[in-house]
Amino acid sequence: MAAQALSLLREVARLEAPLEELRALHSVLQAVPLSELREQATELRLGPLFSLLNENHREKTTLCVSILERLLQAMEPVHVARNLRVDLQRGLTHPDDSVKILTLSQVGRIVENSDAVTEILNNAELLKQIVYCLGGENLSVAKTAIKSLSRISLTQAGLEALFESNLLDDLKTVMKTNDIVRYRVYELIVEISSVSPESLNYCTTSGLVTQLLRELTGEDVLVRATCIEMVTSLAYTHHGRQYLAQEGVIDQISNIIVGADSDPFSSFYLPGFVKFFGNLAVMDSPQQICERYPVFVEKVFEMTESQDPTMIGVAVDTVGILGSNVEGKQVLQKTGTRFERLLMRIGHQAKNASTELKIRCLDAVSSLLYLPPEQQTDDLLRMTESWFSSLSRDSLELFRGISSQPFPELHCAALKVLTAIANQPWAQKLMFNSPGFVEYVVDRSVEHDKASKDAKYELVKALANSKTIAEIFGNPSYLRLRTYLSEGPYYVKPVSTTAVEGAE
Repeated sequence: MAAQALSLLREVARLEAPLEELRALHSVLQAVPLSELREQATELRLGPLFSLLNENHREKTTLCVSILERLLQAMEPVHVARNLRVDLQRGLTHPDDSVKILTLSQVGRIVENSDAVTEILNNAELLKQIVYCLGGENLSVAKTAIKSLSRISLTQAGLEALFESNLLDDLKTVMKTNDIVRYRVYELIVEISSVSPESLNYCTTSGLVTQLLRELTGEDVLVRATCIEMVTSLAYTHHGRQYLAQEGVIDQISNIIVGADSDPFSSFYLPGFVKFFGNLAVMDSPQQICERYPVFVEKVFEMTESQDPTMIGVAVDTVGILGSNVEGKQVLQKTGTRFERLLMRIGHQAKNASTELKIRCLDAVSSLLYLPPEQQTDDLLRMTESWFSSLSRDSLELFRGISSQPFPELHCAALKVLTAIANQPWAQKLMFNSPGFVEYVVDRSVEHDKASKDAKYELVKALANSKTIAEIFGNPSYLRLRTYLSEGPYYVKPVSTTAVEGAE
């Protein structure tokens, strides 16, 4: 089969307009195992196929891209880098985006190979073409270029090639194309900066990080909204947070939140700024961040009272992030009755809002109420019990009601809430004393799709593995849970049939 493919490839090389041969080669290649092609890789001559890409014939181009994709997979990245460098350069300037994506995917293979990457680093023209791919209209091409340049920058030599040569000027030139392309370059810079303090240093020396931060704190509200997402990505790393703190950026973001009340356009950027602090709190210390930037907590509480579903959603998400660890829970608990009122609003939204906002509320509640067994002190258990009761007049019935709705995403999100509290004794008592609850938990007929079956299984597992469940539920119910657990999430009870003599 591989020999037949090679024969067809030679035929393609001899003919001027080999459309039929291309179709035949494409068909044969689909059946040839990659391992067979690899054995013949050194005999593959791909020049004619690359030449056919220049004929401006749609079907030929489509066939050649598909054939090359298959054949190039069989070649070692080093071989591609050394023997097809001119073809790769041409591919990056080809007017058809599928050719650019094919070429960039090969660049991606090369930069991930330590032996081959030096071939790319020594090819200034190829690197320049990759940079200019950031400026194209096709998002897939740009994203693939970002990925390749990020990978190149993982080495010292790559950082030097990108930031200590004419490539930096090319990057700055590409940025001037339009706003969208400028943000792509910022995305690349943040991705590189996030790798290590040294990478960040290269990026800050280039002036591009400073430019991003200047736009973040500038007057254009739409630009702010875009830039804060990238700055939040940078803040996911310890060295990134340190840099932002040293440059006074975190204080500036806090001050912008303070001034948001008098800005009629603050709704454009405020959600992103609040999310930034929510993530910052979890990654560092919720207590320190909330004490140093009280305006953040204040704004979150304000946003839950908003009439704007977008604002409510962001506030709910942020509360969920903040309350995902014990320190964050304790910060929220210190706000006293104010937080109880916030929980009531979350409970109300979980029952009455749009499906999307209901799910976000349920996810936040799961995060707030979950306590790992090793952290279940009497005080914290009293706290989660109090929070649960603040959500609704009958919170268990609320979530059980939502979990019985015929919408898989809602159903799973409600089961997730029940799973979050399933290992806490006060919740187990509530569940056991709720009529029909144990029957509902072990009833397999309620769930019809895989996600719902998995979610129900997680609930059963959390209950069955709890140290207090046997005592609270009693042995018969405990054994039913253990049976469910041992049978797995997708168990179907066999239907017995009786044979009747003489029946057809």
